[in-house]
Amino acid sequence: MFIQNFDEIATNDKKKECLEILESGLKAADPENIIPKFVTQDEIKIGEENLSLKEFSDIYTVAFGKAGDTMTKAINKIISIKSGIIVIPKGSKSKIKSKKFQIFNSGHPKPDQNSVKAAKEVLKFVKNRKSKELVIFLVSGGGSALLAIPDNITLEDKIHVTDLLLKSGATIQEFNCIRKHLSKIKGGRLVENLKGKGIGLVMSDVEEDDLSAIASGTTYMDNTTFEDAQKIIEKYNLKRKIPIEVLNRINQGSNGEIKETPKIAKIPNYIIANNMNCLKAMEKRAEQLGYKPKTIQVFGNIKEAVKKIIKEIPDKKKGCLIFGGETTVEVLGKGTGGRNHEIVLRILKNTQNEKKMTIASIGTDGIDGNTIFAGAITENFKIEDNAIKEFLKNSDSGRFFQKKKSNIKTGFTHSNLMDIGIILK
Repeated sequence: MFIQNFDEIATNDKKKECLEILESGLKAADPENIIPKFVTQDEIKIGEENLSLKEFSDIYTVAFGKAGDTMTKAINKIISIKSGIIVIPKGSKSKIKSKKFQIFNSGHPKPDQNSVKAAKEVLKFVKNRKSKELVIFLVSGGGSALLAIPDNITLEDKIHVTDLLLKSGATIQEFNCIRKHLSKIKGGRLVENLKGKGIGLVMSDVEEDDLSAIASGTTYMDNTTFEDAQKIIEKYNLKRKIPIEVLNRINQGSNGEIKETPKIAKIPNYIIANNMNCLKAMEKRAEQLGYKPKTIQVFGNIKEAVKKIIKEIPDKKKGCLIFGGETTVEVLGKGTGGRNHEIVLRILKNTQNEKKMTIASIGTDGIDGNTIFAGAITENFKIEDNAIKEFLKNSDSGRFFQKKKSNIKTGFTHSNLMDIGIILK
């Protein structure tokens, strides 16, 4: 079971059902339940595409992201992997123990020197592969920070630019554009010089499964340019704030003095799982429990997402709303909590005059924001509006639920398919 404190927080039948439905979503996000759908001993089959494994002298894996170890473990059970590299976040203990695999624990959400060390090893490993060999790239969310080789700038400068973009309110697409043009491996550069055959199996943690956005499209391609990066810097008036080395690099790229990121994918990349896998599994479990679930996805600003969720809450008894996706939160204070804690708290705040319901939301990676918890579960009990406002004002939703003993604990799940939530009546 993924939910470690299930019995402790399942204090009534509704909460128990809520947690059972969330558990089914987490199981659907487990690579050991995903990889066997596409990989057999002899082939990798995705839709109409079919790659026979018999033609290769040796098969290798390169896995990076929050699910790197579990994806490797799942594929290693099915096919004979010669050797490989696994890059997962610091604090996440690898689920696979084998001398065949070199394991790195890198910084996340901010890259660190381990991210650089891991990226250099991965780049070398990929360049050393021969023409009759196959490299299976196992990609999941979090890969952007876990692998980092800044190109002719320091890691500190790259982090500084990222922080400036964050404070400026840049979109994820703008972030990725800048990241790719300051990197030696992102935007498809990792596989640019691969001599053998490669294939990317990707677990999506982004809206619309955009391959160029997951782990900054490291094994894919990039349709943005140095010129786009230049425009983003101008848009947010960052010319005078960013390090001169970064500005010089982007200007040189715009003038054609530095090679652009690849505009055509060198290897095929396939989405093998996304947030909908979790939501469909949750629907199935809810139906088994006698509910008629309604399912929606929410993205973008958390306040707007909450409005959408509240509008969709069913009126009738045995009503069930399942939701997923990933919202954006403005960090206001020095409190503890993350998107999931905050979404539950905001729904609680906005359902004070509604009939009794149970609300829960978790991150499928098991870590919400700066907490050790995945999210929270609560009933819409009566509470003063000002009390909730105080916690929201300090981005302290995690502490609110800590006091109520309502945090959901899973630890690292070794997966990442965004967030999942549920409301039961």
